[in-house]
Parts: sequence; C-alpha cells; structure tokens
Amino acid sequence: MSEDILKRIVDLRRQDLEKFGPTFGVDIPPSRTRGHVEFLGRAGAILEVKRASPSKGDIAPDLVPGELAKVYASAGAQAISVLTERNFFKGSLRDLMDVAAAAPGCAVLRKDFLLEEAELEVAYRAGADAVLLIARILDDSKLLRMAAFARELGMEPFIEVRTHDDLRKLALAAKEGAVVSGVNSRDLSNFKIDPLVPAALRSKLPGKAVFESGVKGEEDAAFARSLGFDGILVGEAVAKNPPLAAKLVTAFGTAKENARGNFWRKLAELRNGKRGPVVKMCGFTRAEDALAAKNLGADLLGFVFAKTKRLTTAEFVRSLRAMPEFSGNSPLFVGVITEPESEEGKAAISLAKEGVLDAVQFHGIKVPRFTEPLDYACFSAVRIGSEADGELCEELFSQGEPRVLLDAKVEGVPGGTGTRISPSVLRQVAAGKPLWLAGGVSPENVGQIVRDFAPEFVDVSSGIETAPGLKSAQKMEDFFKGMNS
Repeated sequence: MSEDILKRIVDLRRQDLEKFGPTFGVDIPPSRTRGHVEFLGRAGAILEVKRASPSKGDIAPDLVPGELAKVYASAGAQAISVLTERNFFKGSLRDLMDVAAAAPGCAVLRKDFLLEEAELEVAYRAGADAVLLIARILDDSKLLRMAAFARELGMEPFIEVRTHDDLRKLALAAKEGAVVSGVNSRDLSNFKIDPLVPAALRSKLPGKAVFESGVKGEEDAAFARSLGFDGILVGEAVAKNPPLAAKLVTAFGTAKENARGNFWRKLAELRNGKRGPVVKMCGFTRAEDALAAKNLGADLLGFVFAKTKRLTTAEFVRSLRAMPEFSGNSPLFVGVITEPESEEGKAAISLAKEGVLDAVQFHGIKVPRFTEPLDYACFSAVRIGSEADGELCEELFSQGEPRVLLDAKVEGVPGGTGTRISPSVLRQVAAGKPLWLAGGVSPENVGQIVRDFAPEFVDVSSGIETAPGLKSAQKMEDFFKGMNS
C-alpha cells in the first residue's frame, strides 16, 4: 500500500477526540472498580481482542469480548490486549470494560493510538492495567508526560518502538521510570511484517520486552522466545481461532532464549547496519583467503562440510577461529552441510554446539522446527529449479523460519555450480519476501542483480575463485566494487 495507513488512523483519531472527547461517547465509571494486575509480571503471552484491521478487514466481527477473555484466561494468557480504536479496528472502550470484568486474574492492556493524557485516565477507570504508547506518533515531551502519568495512575507504560528515533525516545522514558517495551514486526505505515525487525532491536531494549505481531503458530511463538523476548502479543491468529490460544501460550512458555535466536539477532543487527546486501562468501579452505574476505568486508564466511572439492575440516575452522584477527567483531562463521548424519555433517554440528561456528546452513534439506529443542543455530538453503520448488520455502516460512536462502538447482551437485536461478522463477518464488540469493553470483553480475532484485543477502562461492576452494583476493575485491557500483 502506498498510502501511509498510520497517518490516516491518527488523523481520524484527532478528529474523533475533538468531536467526542476522551471517552468517545462511552459511559465510563467515575472510578476504577477492579484491582491491579502487573502487566508482564511474568513472561508469557498477551492475547488480543481484535475485530478487524486495516490490512485484513473483518477478522472476528462477531466476537464477544468477555467470552473471548475467559477463553484466553483459561489458556494461561499473562495479559489480554484490547483494541479500542473504532474506525479501522472496530473496537470500543466497552470491549475493554467487558474484558476487565470477565478476566480479573489477567492484566489488561488498552491498545490504541493514544494521543492525550486524558485518554489514560479514562483507560484506568475502564479497568486497564497498562496502556500502549506508540513512540512513532508521540513527540519526546508528550511521550514522557504520558508515560509519567500512566505510572502515576498505577498503570505500566507499554512503549512500542521500531526505528532508531523510537529507541531514543524509549531510552528517555526508561530513565524516568519503569517501562515495558515492545517491537512491532508490522510496519504501521504499510502493514508489512518482518520478524527480523524485533530481532535486530532486542538487545537495545531496557528490561522486559514484547515481540508484537506476526505470530501465526507455535513455531513463531518459539522463535520470539528464542530471541530473548519476555512476551508475545498475538492478535489475528487467536481472535480468528480461539482454540489456538492454549497452544501458543504453551509453545512460548516451553521455549527459551537459545543459540538459534542469538544467531538471528546477530544477523538482524548486521542487516540493520548496512545499506547494501549482507554478504556471505563461501567455500574457504585457506586462511589467507578468509582473512582477505574479512578485510574486504564479508559479513559471513562459509565452510563446506560435504564431499565436494571445497570440503574443509574441523581442525581448519578451529585454527581460523583461534586467530587474533577473528576475535571480537569478526564475520559470522557458517558451516554448510548436505547430510546431517554424515561424518562431515556431524563435525559441523559439533563445531556449532561448541560455538566455533555461529550457525549451520542446511543446504537442500529442511532445518528442524523452532518448536524442537536445539542447542545450536541453523538456517536453510533451498535449491530452486522451478516454481514448484518454492513450496518448500513456503513450508519453512510457515514453521517460523524468518529467512530462506535460495540457490540454483543443478541435479547431482549440491552447490557452488556458478549457475543462476531463472529470473522469472526467482521473481515468482521470492515475491513478497526479503531475498536471500545464492547461485551464479559473481563480480561481473552482482551490481545488476542488486539493481534488478534488491537482495537483502547475497552468497558467493565459485564466482570469486581461481579453482574450487581457492579464492582470488582480486575477484573478492571486484565483487564488492561491483556490488556497490
């Protein structure tokens, strides 16, 4: 959508505030009638009462807020979020009061596009334990005043951020008192979802933090927990399908912060710090080549643990990791495997468990689900020869994978062939998703690939070699020049 939906929502809200006042015409009790439940007092799921959205239209137009709140409470929700925005989400302060009365043991969040302090006092009287404050729509002084007033009333300020300027505002608010922070994976200007946005910001959030939007199933819930988030906020998925609530609560509650989540955090932070694509150079067998790639700016170094001409050894990778040049702010080390149960595959997985490798790339094979216990990081590369091969990509995305690397399929050869995916097939398979691309990328064509497809991540191997496993410093330098031309 080209139109800024957030601006439309806020503009209409200002008009409604002027016309109806902070109660929006709803009869609110003169004083609060329920006790207080700490918002995110324990890690858990925040489930939402949500009738509609600007992007999806009607979601659950006939829901009964009080009854849905009881389902959420029985499922073990830590808190219940109530969307009270009327124009685009078809919510109401009446919904908030119904939920507060029906679920006295759950914290209640008023989720809305709040603009004035008077709206907080109304939320408190209606039974809210916390209020959403969207940093993007509030200037510094307004955000600080509203956060302070929420605390004064006895409610937690839940501050939503997404940009660097939002983080600056959050830091100001956190200096003045306790906050719960949240990162919305959904961009409110166009309603597109990217799970790596919360991943990139988690380490910058003070105290307790919530992963908002985009949680559709158990794997998504486990992914959010793996990143170190204390809560997930789930709307559409449970409003449409209330029985799913208990499964999401359990999936989040049984998952934990782990190596897989830490890898995706590092990768997301890497991406945020770059203007062009993240670069993985792959197939190293010599230390001097790996050092040259690092010095030129490679973000990830790949080591092949499969029976090809680029096969490496655990001893080589360990020796490389031990070098002073690869301590501190080093490229991420990735082991590429094609058979997890092979001797080579087991060696790579063992190195990942030790922390020598940052991740294992499952090349042409599916990674374990996020709901499966795993003590190392991994991601998947799918070999693409036709549009039908994109079905595996969709399956991986549906089980919580935030990204999938696409490589050209050549029968009988696992990778490093120098062959490109057909542009028409690539456009179909990658449509609507951030593109991670391997296969036939070279110094000569990388600039055109960046212009044509705007990949987020590029993986190069044979294009920077003089022979399989032997890299050329000049070709690597030309690759970066070509990419930035």
